Amino acid sequence: MVSFGLHTSCSQQDERERLRRETEEKEYSILRSNMVEKQIISRGIQNPRVIEAMGKVPRHLFVPESGKKFAYSDRPLAIGYGQFISRPYIIALMTEALKLEGGEKVLEIGTGSGYQSAIMAEMVAEVYSIEIIDDLANQAKQKLDQLGYENIHIKVADGYHGWKEFALFDDILVTAAPDHIPIPLLEQLKVGGQMIIPVGELFQELILLTKTSEGYQEQRIIPVKFEPMTGEAEKKSEVPPD
Repeated sequence: MVSFGLHTSCSQQDERERLRRETEEKEYSILRSNMVEKQIISRGIQNPRVIEAMGKVPRHLFVPESGKKFAYSDRPLAIGYGQFISRPYIIALMTEALKLEGGEKVLEIGTGSGYQSAIMAEMVAEVYSIEIIDDLANQAKQKLDQLGYENIHIKVADGYHGWKEFALFDDILVTAAPDHIPIPLLEQLKVGGQMIIPVGELFQELILLTKTSEGYQEQRIIPVKFEPMTGEAEKKSEVPPD
C-alpha cells in the first residue's frame, strides 16, 4: 500500500508539472505572437518567411533564466560574457535584408545565444556559424541540438577569417561590429551574394553589401549599436577593393 501511494503521489506531481509547462508554453506563445505583430510587422517587415520564423522559434529558450520574462520585449538581452541577443526587430530586419529563398548556404559570424542561427535555419538549407567565445558556442550548440536543428554547424574560431572549408557562401550575416569591412569575408561570398554587417566603432551603421563580378555594391540601412568584433578585427583596418 505504501508503494502504491508513493506511485500515485509521483504521478500527480508529474501531471502538475506537465500542466505547468503547458500553461507556460501557451503564455510564451501569446507573447511571441504579440512580439511579431507589434515589433516586427508593424515596423515594416513583410517577408512572410521571416515573420513565420520569428513566430516559431522560442526566443525565451535562448536567454538566461533571469531574462526569460523579458524575452519577447523590445530590447537586447544579456546572454553572458559581455554579449547580447539583439532586439527582435533588428534580427528580423537583418534576416529580411538577405532575401533568403530557401536553398542557401549561409555563414553567420557571432553565434552568441544561437537564436539568430535558429531563425535562419528555419529558412535556408545550411547555416555555418562561428563564435569566438568557447562557452557561448557550446551552450548554443547544446540548445540547438535539443531543439532538433540538424542544419546548423558551429565552430569556435575568430570569425574575421570566415570558414574557408565551406566557402563560397550564398550569404553572410555578421552580428558583431568591426570598424571596417573584413576582406576575408567578402572573398568567401559568391558573386550575387549578400553580406549584412554592422560597421563602426562606438556606434555603427548596418550595411548590406552585394558582391558583383566587378566588385561590391553597398547599401547603408540604419544606425545600430552592436558589441565590437574581437580578435583579428581589432588589429586590422581594411576597406573593400574598388
